[in-house]
Amino acid sequence: MLTTSQEKALDTVEEPQLDLLYQPIVLDTDSRTKDEESIRVLSLFSGCGGMDLGFEGGFEVLKDSVNELLHPDFISRTVDSDFVQLRKTKFKTVFANDILTDARNAWVNFFIKRGHRPEFFFKESIVDLVKLHRSGTPVFPQNIDLVTGGFPCQDFSIAGKRNGFNSHKNHLGEIIEDDKATVETRGQLYMWMKEVIEITQPKIFVAENVKGLANLPNVKEIIQKDFSNAGGNGYIVLDPMVLHSADYGVPQSRERVIFIGIKKSALTQVAFRSLTAKRIPDSFNPYPSPTHSYLAKGEQLKPFVKLSRVFETLEEPKNSKELSQQFYSKAKYMGAHCQGQTEIKLNSIGPTIRAEHHGNIEFRRLSKAHGGKIDHELEAGLPERRLTVRECALIQTFPKDYDFVIPKKEGRKGSFLVSPSQAYKIIGNAVPPLLAFNLAARLEALWDTYFD
Repeated sequence: MLTTSQEKALDTVEEPQLDLLYQPIVLDTDSRTKDEESIRVLSLFSGCGGMDLGFEGGFEVLKDSVNELLHPDFISRTVDSDFVQLRKTKFKTVFANDILTDARNAWVNFFIKRGHRPEFFFKESIVDLVKLHRSGTPVFPQNIDLVTGGFPCQDFSIAGKRNGFNSHKNHLGEIIEDDKATVETRGQLYMWMKEVIEITQPKIFVAENVKGLANLPNVKEIIQKDFSNAGGNGYIVLDPMVLHSADYGVPQSRERVIFIGIKKSALTQVAFRSLTAKRIPDSFNPYPSPTHSYLAKGEQLKPFVKLSRVFETLEEPKNSKELSQQFYSKAKYMGAHCQGQTEIKLNSIGPTIRAEHHGNIEFRRLSKAHGGKIDHELEAGLPERRLTVRECALIQTFPKDYDFVIPKKEGRKGSFLVSPSQAYKIIGNAVPPLLAFNLAARLEALWDTYFD
């Protein structure tokens, strides 16, 4: 017998072309496929699925982005002279969540091609989902092995207001009228992730945020302590580590701080002793070692991936048949003193792809009049323009078969399920899939070492 709220949910269809039957309540948590070989992942603050895709693997990246000397097992096949396909891992996403409609539409549009069901993605905030669980509604699936979550970073970002815990927005991203921070404000949503961890009891959880979090006074230590208290001090939360994406084959300046928690009661005795030692042995350290030399040093490291390699694989927008490559921001050049008015450097890594660019995504090339330096392209008559949606996605290491600009098949011509402007935003919000894959591959390799 369905409740009134469940009946209303079943009446809501978002977009016919995707068969999006939006259910804010899991009707039967035992109905999800159980595969003994898979490691079941619950994903929070999922966005368009950068972390989800990285943990599952099985997607294409630039050949230069994989260090086959250190990780010959990373590659399942060579696609062409530019791309290889990463192998699939044992991780399988069985629950995803984000409050942004565009993120959900992009996630569903892509992940249904990988065998995921649209109803796996929930668009309520984590606060509302936890409150539903508290009220007795079976929200979260059972037998979860790993929880991931990129809790909102705007309040800790160097590029943002850096309000930290005292966010000026609530869990729905709305401005707080009385300017008073509570546990439901955006800067404290990691505490709700902690409650989901307590509810689902995964063996491991992975939380990520911007590097700026680590620079705010005591914030890193407070979050680490709060996470370790999950389930009555039930988790070892390792010292968080800042990973630079370019050290893992991502052609972008992007640093993320990673928190890893491991369930004490699930560990073998040897693993428990190793993970609680003053210095964790390399054979038990869950953080992936660098594969490329941007900040990292090492004899077997590959050179960092230059932007020129990304652009060699793409046609100019006017020649492309792909919507994500055809569209780019038409915001005019505003002068070098403004944000996002710089030209990319072909022989270096890309700028951080930002969510809140407000149209000012960096320039693919500037004209000579505006200080453009890519002479051979300007001499060939190529116009001044900003980075396309597809170029931003490839800089983030999303594969070419991930559609970001998605037109509506019903409704007025020229309307979008995910518009170019929103595509920029969800790409900028994402974890680079290749960075996530390196982390997933390391955890997968250690899984049987940690647990019986």
